[in-house]
Amino acid sequence: MHTICPTYHIPVLLHPTVDGLNMRPDGVYIDATFGGGGHSREILARLGENGRLFSFDQDADAVANVPEHEKRLTFVASNFRFLSRWMRFYDQVGKVDGVLADLGVSSHHFDAEERGFSFRFDAPLDMRMNVRGGNTAAQVLNTASEEQLTKVFQIYGELKNGRRLAAAVVKQRGERAFSTINDLLQVVQPLMPRDREKKDLAKVFQALRIEVNHEMDALEEMLQAALRVLQPGGRLSVLTYHSLEDRMVKNFMRSGNISGKVEQDFYGNRLSPLRPVNNKVIIPSEEEQLETLVAVVLNSASLKNYSVTALETRTHKT
Repeated sequence: MHTICPTYHIPVLLHPTVDGLNMRPDGVYIDATFGGGGHSREILARLGENGRLFSFDQDADAVANVPEHEKRLTFVASNFRFLSRWMRFYDQVGKVDGVLADLGVSSHHFDAEERGFSFRFDAPLDMRMNVRGGNTAAQVLNTASEEQLTKVFQIYGELKNGRRLAAAVVKQRGERAFSTINDLLQVVQPLMPRDREKKDLAKVFQALRIEVNHEMDALEEMLQAALRVLQPGGRLSVLTYHSLEDRMVKNFMRSGNISGKVEQDFYGNRLSPLRPVNNKVIIPSEEEQLETLVAVVLNSASLKNYSVTALETRTHKT
């Protein structure tokens, strides 16, 4: 029997994110990031008996949170980058009313010591969302070139000393391979400014997690897939945290592509297949920040960094 764990992940901006879908009781919806099932349960609460929900998650741990005997929900054990492939399998391409995605990592991953997502524990350097395949963080640190590691730290971690960090990693692995979180901390902590140590450590772990899980590539594929599966007038509601994913979503909102380049017709009219629903950034209220703070404070996260972007496909697709 599946038991839903209420502390698996506490969704930030739960209601505004689901509100962005502008739901119909008999509609077809996708929760691209099931996790603890918080968004899915809210969507189900707003669906009628003829509504349908497809919930995606590649993490095997998330299966335990799927409600039993819920015929309106179809759980898909897959990365959301394959969203359109699965919707083609279920004959839902062009028929979906709304897609929701809560990007990033869940509080469950930070709290699961053996998964290696948090510098609070000494555990194997894993960081894979899907533990059934792919390279671990230790393998990335032990095999990537110094130039590749510099890119990971500078771009994905937005760390100014990314080149120094990469050089230190390469030097250390020449003496001993990386295996545990403490192995990494011993190398990078001396390079962290004392007043920003925890924030910069969080950025190092964020950078490695993004690289290990190919998160930016997966996000781009998911956004493009959402366009294909949504029907005209359908909604895309995305909760972002760090600036990289937020920039990608905002570019996609403006132009329908990740680069942000807006195409125009002969008369200079914008050809973006989407239009923004909320022109004002939605961030957590002070009350919600206080209620949810306990779930993220140990991971050096700031709730003020979260924002919701809601988009609607044009009535006629271009």
